[in-house]
Amino acid sequence: MTKPDIIFIVLDTQRADRLGVYGNQKNISPNIDQFAAQSTVFENAISAAQWTIPSHASMFTGLYPTAHQLTQSHLTLGPDTHHAAEILRSAGYETVGFCNNPLVGVLENGLNRGFEQFYNYAGTFPNRPQFVERSSWQKLRERYEEFMRKRLALPIQNFFGRSESAFSLSLNKWFTPLWSKFLNFKGQNELSIQDVIRFLAQQDQQEQDKPLFLFYNLMETHLPFYPPKQFVDQMAPNIANDRRARRIMREWNSEAYRWSAPPLNGLTDLEWEVLNGYYDAEVLYQDDYLKPLFEALAVRKNRENTLTIIVGDHGDGLGEHGYFGHSFVAYQELLHVPLIINWPHELDAGQRVSQPVSTRRVFHTMLQAAGELPGEQWPNLNDGEIRGLSLREVAHGRDVEQATAYAEVYPPTNIVKSIEDRQPEIIEKFGLLQMRRAIVQENLKLIQVDDQPAELFDLKQDDLELDSLLEVKQDQSTSLNHQLNRMVGTVENQRDSLLAGVPLDIDEDSELIQHLRGLGYID
Repeated sequence: MTKPDIIFIVLDTQRADRLGVYGNQKNISPNIDQFAAQSTVFENAISAAQWTIPSHASMFTGLYPTAHQLTQSHLTLGPDTHHAAEILRSAGYETVGFCNNPLVGVLENGLNRGFEQFYNYAGTFPNRPQFVERSSWQKLRERYEEFMRKRLALPIQNFFGRSESAFSLSLNKWFTPLWSKFLNFKGQNELSIQDVIRFLAQQDQQEQDKPLFLFYNLMETHLPFYPPKQFVDQMAPNIANDRRARRIMREWNSEAYRWSAPPLNGLTDLEWEVLNGYYDAEVLYQDDYLKPLFEALAVRKNRENTLTIIVGDHGDGLGEHGYFGHSFVAYQELLHVPLIINWPHELDAGQRVSQPVSTRRVFHTMLQAAGELPGEQWPNLNDGEIRGLSLREVAHGRDVEQATAYAEVYPPTNIVKSIEDRQPEIIEKFGLLQMRRAIVQENLKLIQVDDQPAELFDLKQDDLELDSLLEVKQDQSTSLNHQLNRMVGTVENQRDSLLAGVPLDIDEDSELIQHLRGLGYID
């Protein structure tokens, strides 16, 4: 069989618990649910990080944040850290990206490395594919926009992304509406769907001789919330026509500072209702315009030889545990994300995989699908590790990580700085400078705060993480803490190898080697 096409769809800021396939009873995602019914669903996928940049970097590199080191908006993916698009391109793939998130498509951080074509729908001058012949005037305008994008818009946008002072300024009430709405902070999601569909149809008409790797990021469920009224009416009829509710939503939409800072006095009942109702309306709106894409995928000529992955990069806190947004904590509302894989002849339709898995393993899954890779060009890649960590193997009952997933929560320093400028008293109160890590094994989840075990939850009995069992289940806490510390040592060794510019040595992870050998992936 020839190499499969790979369609990699990231639903930015999409919580798992708001989808029907993950148990939501509101009929909020009928089209995603229908696609999931024909696919394999990973019920307990854990994001490697709690926000966009480190999470995408983990999915594109297969490494945890400490190893790839792309943990802040002012950093760049290192030259020795190889991107999936680079590897797939060297293996003969056409690589193309459609992106609505400026942190992935605009910032010069290496996340769009390796793509032959990368269409970015965010920012002052978005760039889109051209499907028809343009007039001389249109071509001239495109060249002007490209010049302005490269010489003016991109430097300014990167300055705001990398400068803590400029970023803090951008969160002010008077500035937020400007960049969030008029400068396409959330991209142009519905328009980008139409472009992806046209691109795929064009691919079919031209009968490409190269397999396709297509990355697509949707930004719909991220604040600010502006879903069409029909979806608010459907998901939150009690607030759709409430003047107070509309005022609350306008206030939250117009001040980006609120999107990450813990509310000092919590949310009012009406704020809770409004924010959750509008989030659900965004989920429903996104699901509605995904339907034509699913229909287009279903009729492609190469549909039987296509790996399609739908995953959330992280979730979002909407007031749970006293926090808001996705900057500081390791609770499930941030880390538990949807992961749905459709791979005809390789994975069963309707299968549900219950054990925890890390979303960084989509990297290994895509590379396994691509088959033989040019090993001399990528000395860091290990065939046994790629195959062993592929999610295909988990679905077939062979999990080298033994139902264990790990996550790292690096506080975004630019957000901490903006909070320090406005409300320095909440930095210590909410532990906003503290490093958090989490390990999920079977039903148990341990959270470390600054290297110390802080909370233990039984996710089967307490999925909202309200009652810590740290003192009650001391043996389990000690065991999980030991495993978590061992993982920290492994990823720090990987980081040091990359910083030193030497090939990664998977022999440093003796437990992984043992599992790979036991399952026959390496000799």
